[in-house]
Amino acid sequence: MELNLSRGEIYWVNLDPTKGSEIRKMRPCVLVGATPINRARRTVVVVPLSSATATARPPLTVSVTCLDRPGVAVCDQIRAVDKTRLVQHIGSLPKSELANLDDALRQVLSL
Repeated sequence: MELNLSRGEIYWVNLDPTKGSEIRKMRPCVLVGATPINRARRTVVVVPLSSATATARPPLTVSVTCLDRPGVAVCDQIRAVDKTRLVQHIGSLPKSELANLDDALRQVLSL
C-alpha cells in the first residue's frame, strides 16, 4: 500500500536505533518535507513531537496538538528517516500550528 505522505501529517515513527542525544523510541513525528518530495523519495524529513514537556521554548520547541493532547515539536531534532520507519498515520497539524513550526524551523536552520 502506497502512503499519501503529505506535508503536515503526523505518523507514529520508530526512531530506534539512535545514538547519543538523539530523540529515541516510537513517537509521533510531523512530516515537514515538501509533499512531492515525500512521495518521490524513499526517505521523508520529520520533526519529532513530545508530550514530556508541553512548555514551548521557541524556536527549539513549539506548541502543537497531537492525539488531542498538548505537546511540542522538537525543532532541533529534525531528521530524515526511511519510509519503513513510518508505522501508522495518526493525524495532521492544523495550518496555524504548521505555520508556527515553519517559522521555528527557519530560525533553527538559519533560513
